[in-house]
Amino acid sequence: MTAEYKVHASVAVITLNNPPVNGLGLSTRRAIIEGLNQANADAAVQAIVITGAGKAFSGGADIKEFGKEAALQEPNLHTVIAQVEQSAKPVVAAIHSVCMGGGLELALGCHYRIAAPGTTVALPEVKLGLLPGAGGTQRLPRAIGVEPALNMIVSGESIKSEMLAQIPGQKLFDKLSASPESLAQEALTLAQQVGERHAAGNEALPLVRALKCKHPKGDAYFGFVRNMVKAMSKNYPAPLKCVDAVEAATKRKIADGLAYERELFVNLMWTRESRALRHLFMAERATTKISDIPADTPTREIKKVGVIGAGTMGGGISMNFLNAGIPVTILETKQEALDR
Repeated sequence: MTAEYKVHASVAVITLNNPPVNGLGLSTRRAIIEGLNQANADAAVQAIVITGAGKAFSGGADIKEFGKEAALQEPNLHTVIAQVEQSAKPVVAAIHSVCMGGGLELALGCHYRIAAPGTTVALPEVKLGLLPGAGGTQRLPRAIGVEPALNMIVSGESIKSEMLAQIPGQKLFDKLSASPESLAQEALTLAQQVGERHAAGNEALPLVRALKCKHPKGDAYFGFVRNMVKAMSKNYPAPLKCVDAVEAATKRKIADGLAYERELFVNLMWTRESRALRHLFMAERATTKISDIPADTPTREIKKVGVIGAGTMGGGISMNFLNAGIPVTILETKQEALDR
């Protein structure tokens, strides 16, 4: 099972457990739905927490599913997020370490979000020639404002949770935990509190999709941004489509905006640019794997490296180890020919 289900007092905890980054592949999506159904059917449960095991909340969609039947097979990520939003009991996202792509979109569908300090947050799909395809272009502008959201989506760059929490009026995080270590307990406490209030009928469940999304300068702002992005993106179509999608969030109802975003996403997926970027991404990942060595083979810690020869190759090898934080000792040798 790629998601674990446990109950702590009145709180059900769904923990994504799909190493290495808790990708939201088909089996994980099914497990989330099963956990939501189980929690909502249990009268003793008042609230639900979704979090991730290991070193990530979630790194997003499983790129290996792109262009394959599994990517569209139900429940797809849209269906999962809709069921989270429609949960009869409050759902709290306990975010830590890495929250990217579909992982951030899933968190945006939760009713409450608590994040650990130091969490890396991003919607990096543009780097694969795509745009966020599960509501990111529609919900993130509602949560942090149009301009910060558009900057994140068009650049694909990551931002730390502390920086996002400082955005005036942001609704992305309800709370930052005191530390990464205290996140789990603080998330349980928050879930218990909102669960009790909701059970007593004192609090309606908040939805990011219900927040307003406007820009004070409207058409002028998007015209300026579109011209700037066009000049910078050159032959890549995705950045301009990101602008179109975020603009739609300011002009369309959420359902229409989500449908438009999905249309743009599907069209971009089949472009030559996106297919090439995804191929390159997978090829780079493949270089870290050796086919005849099992993935669970234990590794030895490298504490120091010695390189013989400081020529072009030796220098390059040394720099790679130094960039990885590994001390290097370079030994230069010289052999003189003997005249006989």
